[in-house]
Amino acid sequence: MGASVGNKEDGAPMAEINVTPLVDVMLVLLIIFMITTPLMNHKVKVQLPQAVVEKKEEKKQQIPPVTITVTEAGELFLNDEPATRQAIESRLSVEAQKTPQPPVQIRGDKTTPYRLINEVVKVAQAQGMAKVGFVTTPPKKGQ
Repeated sequence: MGASVGNKEDGAPMAEINVTPLVDVMLVLLIIFMITTPLMNHKVKVQLPQAVVEKKEEKKQQIPPVTITVTEAGELFLNDEPATRQAIESRLSVEAQKTPQPPVQIRGDKTTPYRLINEVVKVAQAQGMAKVGFVTTPPKKGQ
């Protein structure tokens, strides 16, 4: 034991560490791992189904998205043309009735307050638009 007095007469604790229990534990763990490792390598053969991939010849008609741009000054643009909030609301309510619905893409300047973008998102959702997304600039290569 590490706290035994040993042969010293001054009552100081023994400075040597008894490693026998540590070695015993390590040997037991080694034996356990040697026994369990071959059992973990047992593989079960499973016959998986083969997937058949068929290419569809017909392509879905791509619906052009409705793009709304918000500037730092709060100016709104609908498909790159100046628009008012009422014009955007009426256009989105018309687009919401179409099947399938076109997606709404919202662009904002780097310095546009998120409050302005959030207002446009709420307008789009209030008109019934299901797909509302944000347009970002992709990162440059090498960054």
